[in-house]
Amino acid sequence: MATKIINKTVTELSLRITRCFFVPSKAIQTNAALFQERSETSITNVEEQLLPTIRPPLPIIYSRKLAFPPKFKAVRQAWVSNMDTVEEEKLGLIDLHPEVFAERPRVDIIHENVRWQQLYRHVSYANTKVRYEVRGGGRKPRPQKGSGRSRHGSIRSPIWRGGGIVHGPRSPTPYFYMLSFNARLNGLRSTLSAKLAQDDLHIVDSLDIPTDDPSYLEKLVEERGWGPAVLFVDDNDIMPLNITAASDVHGHYNLMPVYGLNVHSMLKHHTLVLTLAAVERIEERLLFHLNRNDAAEAGRKHRLDSL
Repeated sequence: MATKIINKTVTELSLRITRCFFVPSKAIQTNAALFQERSETSITNVEEQLLPTIRPPLPIIYSRKLAFPPKFKAVRQAWVSNMDTVEEEKLGLIDLHPEVFAERPRVDIIHENVRWQQLYRHVSYANTKVRYEVRGGGRKPRPQKGSGRSRHGSIRSPIWRGGGIVHGPRSPTPYFYMLSFNARLNGLRSTLSAKLAQDDLHIVDSLDIPTDDPSYLEKLVEERGWGPAVLFVDDNDIMPLNITAASDVHGHYNLMPVYGLNVHSMLKHHTLVLTLAAVERIEERLLFHLNRNDAAEAGRKHRLDSL
């Protein structure tokens, strides 16, 4: 009886092992076809990765709807170029609002803005001592009467040698004053117009570059003749990683968001590079303030008297 049970158990175990290792021919053919298909797909993916990526070209922008369309000024146009290759590629044309980029440059307003920016961060630490800060002079130098000489109460009086200084500089002395809003607004318009007229303003589709190597940015600037100092402006303060790392090595390649754009920075750099999003944002904000009806009422709460 025990022998029969053992034989039955061995037979069942051998059948299970045979089922595990036995694969029908149909299943083998199906697995082979699936493996071949997956191999071809992987090879195709590798070939696609090895092929150079071709950026789809932007459509040429002949015209766009401008806010507050001008009545008596012609619309300006500028080329839109790329940043993903060293060689410049013209991607299209973009219309620029003449109230922002074709204003008559006012050198006097530009000078007012530059002077204001230089002075509002300047603090003078020149200091002189008045009579109560000079050491000594606590005792009356001589009697009030009887000596025949002039009357004095202290040898540190401003009329004495070594005494205190009257109306001298006192530290810290700030030179901050608030420039009018219209002067700041027109300063931006004049500087942008001057940059465009001098061919020092360039527009790109974005600030994305293929590598973070600083030499790539150097070659790009040299190839396009953008000058030794370049200011890149985007609509957001979070810049692409590659251009952030590439420009960090050089002190003359700077990144700036639209809300930080100012006259002094534009004049300090030889070339101004704007993205399409930055152009849209600049025009939107400047045209809004140029055409708003409540400018006087809105600026009253921010008014600060000059010092």
